[in-house]
Amino acid sequence: MYRATIRACYLGNFVGALTCNLAPLLYVTFMHEFGITFEQAGRLTLLNFFTQIVTDLAFSRPVDKWGVRPFITLGHFLAFLGFLLLAFAPRLFPGNPYFGLMVATVIYSIGGGLFELLLSAIVQSIPNDSKEKAMSLLHSFYAWGFIVVVVGTTVMIKLFGRGNWPILVLIWALFPLINFFNFLRVPLAPAVSEEKRTKIRELLSSRYFLFVVLGIAVGGATEVSMSQWTSAFVESSLGLSKEVGDLVGLCLFALLLGTVRAVYGSWGDKFPLYKAMLFGSVLCVACYLVAAFSPLPIISLIACIFAGLGSGLLWPGSVVNGANRFPYAGSSLFAFLAAGGDAGAAFGPWLIGLTADVTPSLVKVAPWLKHLTLEESALRSGMLIGAIFPILMVLFLTRMKKQAQA
Repeated sequence: MYRATIRACYLGNFVGALTCNLAPLLYVTFMHEFGITFEQAGRLTLLNFFTQIVTDLAFSRPVDKWGVRPFITLGHFLAFLGFLLLAFAPRLFPGNPYFGLMVATVIYSIGGGLFELLLSAIVQSIPNDSKEKAMSLLHSFYAWGFIVVVVGTTVMIKLFGRGNWPILVLIWALFPLINFFNFLRVPLAPAVSEEKRTKIRELLSSRYFLFVVLGIAVGGATEVSMSQWTSAFVESSLGLSKEVGDLVGLCLFALLLGTVRAVYGSWGDKFPLYKAMLFGSVLCVACYLVAAFSPLPIISLIACIFAGLGSGLLWPGSVVNGANRFPYAGSSLFAFLAAGGDAGAAFGPWLIGLTADVTPSLVKVAPWLKHLTLEESALRSGMLIGAIFPILMVLFLTRMKKQAQA
């Protein structure tokens, strides 16, 4: 009965990958064409995540009141509209195209925030006995979307030329439009009634829920920090080409990220989620440390790639942990979880960049790295600090386990 619904959710997470990763692939183009700075480009990413956080929190009550369908269709329409505005920003705002880019970013980011709020909730509400498997498969489509966006955008830029970037944005805009019509007709499971719904104060007073939110924040930081910085890390710290960073580093990272989610989605009932998340967190600690301290660039690159394997279950696993503990919480639970994940996704890459700027020589404590220039050691030092996130994940998982047994 709900197969079409699940397929629409999978495509929705693919569109979510578009809203987060398409514009950053065009930042260099924007800088050359519109004369914007690195800071202004980075501000678009910050605006994206901030808008998603506000959306997550602002729409939870309206969703509980009016139902899922109006808002999941709204999210797809806004993603479509935002991409249209992005493509036509130079024509609509000829005097200040950067303002047009910001307006477009806000609009499609509201759509992205609604995807985060609602897609997991829709899948979680569908009656079945394999929530962990369904959630892992759902989140794997974000990783597949990430790969397709990187490769597809790279190929289309080659085909159409960098100056014709609006064409490729319009092509990508077809996907949210298609899924808009999908969600107009697919069946949706009934919402939790007001009488049964867990109150927000009950969620916020639960230590278990607190550790779930903290866990998804550091899990998001662990995953997104590596995905955001791998390309620059490979180029500036490892001395390898940008193509290697994008098409090898980023795509293989996303491939492992998606594979572990898809594999766990198929055979996850054979391995407890807690142990899988704990193992992944420990692997990420090792990956960040190896990326920071390895004397061989190729080993550091391999560590960046394998962080995708370790971080694959941290975000979706946190969603499952919260939803299983509070099955009647409604949209409020998913709003807090999505906001927590987005906060970590925004803060983690920022902290790594800040570390690279402020204390670029941290890794030179290792005798075999003393010969590195400041530019070469800067992001290695950031990766060293990034190891804090999976370490905290281990701590929060341990505390969650104790709360669950209490």
